[in-house]
Amino acid sequence: MLIHKRLQVAIWLCICAFLVFCMVILGGAVRLTGSGLSMVDWQPIIGVIPPLSELRWLEAFDQYKQYPEYELVNRGMSLAEFKFIFYMEYVHRILGRVIGMVFFIPFLVFLSKGGLTSGLKYRLWLLLLLGAAQGLMGWFMVQSGLVSDPHVSQYRLTAHLLLAVVIFALLIRLICGLTYQDRDNDSSYRNNLIFNGRGLSLGVLLLTFIMIGTGGLMAGTHAGYIYNSWPKMGQEWVPDMAWAVIPWWLNFFENPLTIQLTHRWLAMIVAISVVFLGLKVIRHDTRTRVRQFAGLAIVIVVFQVILGISTLLGSVPIALGVAHQGTALFLLGLIVAVWSEYLPRIAHGRSI
Repeated sequence: MLIHKRLQVAIWLCICAFLVFCMVILGGAVRLTGSGLSMVDWQPIIGVIPPLSELRWLEAFDQYKQYPEYELVNRGMSLAEFKFIFYMEYVHRILGRVIGMVFFIPFLVFLSKGGLTSGLKYRLWLLLLLGAAQGLMGWFMVQSGLVSDPHVSQYRLTAHLLLAVVIFALLIRLICGLTYQDRDNDSSYRNNLIFNGRGLSLGVLLLTFIMIGTGGLMAGTHAGYIYNSWPKMGQEWVPDMAWAVIPWWLNFFENPLTIQLTHRWLAMIVAISVVFLGLKVIRHDTRTRVRQFAGLAIVIVVFQVILGISTLLGSVPIALGVAHQGTALFLLGLIVAVWSEYLPRIAHGRSI
């Protein structure tokens, strides 16, 4: 692929990645404000138009009142309060449609003009399918809360979050591949493989992905609102009720105590791993770009730990909770960037 064509595609994917990043942050705000069940129907086409008159607002509010969330959680709320949660979810859904259009239309243009390698086409088609699946997963998640128990399934919420994370990671991977630096004569690159940067960065990436998954379970079970102390959980390191669910392994998915406990210590393991990876890269690799990625990852993971503890101690204030989720995604993007620098050239540069 010609250099100018790679640059055009990379800029387009950077825009898409930024929008996905914003989508994840907005999704966290929707969750923390309890806005996700305010739009009780799914209208992919006409749903882009919000209520435009007081009568339409009253109709939407009356429709919302027919579902258990109003009766059990928000009974007595005013129309103004309903408008707030409605608009939060509305903007979230509209941004999803915008991302779809920003990806799909330029994709068609690039396809029509030619010049995309077969490897890149395959990856872009995969991203398109994942984006469509994400929209369906979002509605599947909402459906789980429009029942007698007005709380979305933590499994569906976590799947919705992790699918967005996968899309974001794939976008970063492609951007790194499209902006690669020629390493034909870079002997330091071959020498630096002695510390297995590829395997180490992949391991840290998987750990970070799992940690974000436990964050989704935290949000889905409201586990952040209990034991707002650090480093112990109340007066204990491991609360007795952390293993109350039978069979024992279900505690990691359905017991808020165990979920918080897991998230706490997995976050510390990730932090140590990121610092270890970053120091290894800085010590053994002479390439400026990968050293910058690794150094920034160290700074961000330290900030993320402080932010996570502050969020917990403050009983998950909305601003800190949203920032914590966004920083986790940013950290994962940096680790993907480091990992990409250690992939073989055939998967890194001109092959796509």
